[in-house]
Amino acid sequence: LDQTYTNIEIIIVYDDIEKNDLHYLKENFLKNEKIKIIINDKNLGAGKSRNIGIANSRGKYLAFLDADDLWDKEKIFKQLQFMKKNNFTISHTSYKILSEDGQMLSLRKSKHFRDYKDILTSCDIGLSSVLMRRDLISEKVQFANIKTKEDFVLWLKILKSGKEIGALEETLMSWRKTKNSLSSSSLQKLKDGFKVYNKYMNFN
Repeated sequence: LDQTYTNIEIIIVYDDIEKNDLHYLKENFLKNEKIKIIINDKNLGAGKSRNIGIANSRGKYLAFLDADDLWDKEKIFKQLQFMKKNNFTISHTSYKILSEDGQMLSLRKSKHFRDYKDILTSCDIGLSSVLMRRDLISEKVQFANIKTKEDFVLWLKILKSGKEIGALEETLMSWRKTKNSLSSSSLQKLKDGFKVYNKYMNFN
């Protein structure tokens, strides 16, 4: 809501079966015309929830913001200008990695990706740093239904289709590293990494 670029719609996909925060969301944001709250009947996971959000969106561009991440106020404005100037259909930015108490741990610099082989062994694209054209999404090109790395599948498929992923080197997003987050589980990432290469990309 604090973005300097104001022509946006905000879609909250609520995927917590405990529904602890739902009252807070409804009380504070339900009357805001820019915000739509979608409540999943059961826990569907990040990939499916993101696809539901996309299906309910109307904009020309898509941006993603996980619950524990933070955007710079000028993120959308600066990234949109960068993409239009360079004719990119998708881009990502540099981002900070923060501890649970907000201390900066490290900085990830964005890189320009021209080919899917560039990210096969390591994907440093921060999901919440991405801005992309909505028309890149299709039935075959969307988030995978796995617990982690669901975004990795999407980036691979977009790159494989011949699109480049532009890099805005400015730091416009912060990722909070929490102990309980799925992206902190090494075993889960190994399992899902196998699924990415074997099931979704048909690699040996």
